[in-house]
Amino acid sequence: MKEDLAMTIVKRNNQLFPSFPSMLDSFFSRDLMDWNNLNFSNTDTTIPAINVMEDNDKFEIEVAAPGMKKDDFKVKLENNLLTISSERKQEKTENEGKYSRKEFSYQSFQRSFSLPEGHVLSDKISARYENGILSIVLPKREEVKPLPPREIKIN
Repeated sequence: MKEDLAMTIVKRNNQLFPSFPSMLDSFFSRDLMDWNNLNFSNTDTTIPAINVMEDNDKFEIEVAAPGMKKDDFKVKLENNLLTISSERKQEKTENEGKYSRKEFSYQSFQRSFSLPEGHVLSDKISARYENGILSIVLPKREEVKPLPPREIKIN
């Protein structure tokens, strides 16, 4: 019953002030765990989209980062925490007559992933950057790979 009352109050606020978006509506209608709501930094730059895939032999992480170079990335494993980060600084100077302009650009991001304890061969992790995609392959240990199905003989 209390939930119905709260929803009625929120709806009435919208009806009384139709030109002002309700902060409560915005807050409660958003999915706070939706990555699309959180994919932008405060500096109007985007955090690269990431795909995480798993098959029987490995985990693979793909980071969409076109226009970057492989030297722009750092991939670090500490305990069971895999951290992918990037930092790019650019400086541009233009001189035209008595006017000069100097622009600085700075972009960075960092993403961390907790790996399942004892599942990954940490010394076999590899990374490559190709066609705007950073791919990190994390091979699984043999003992955590699923066993193939087998038929059991009935006596």
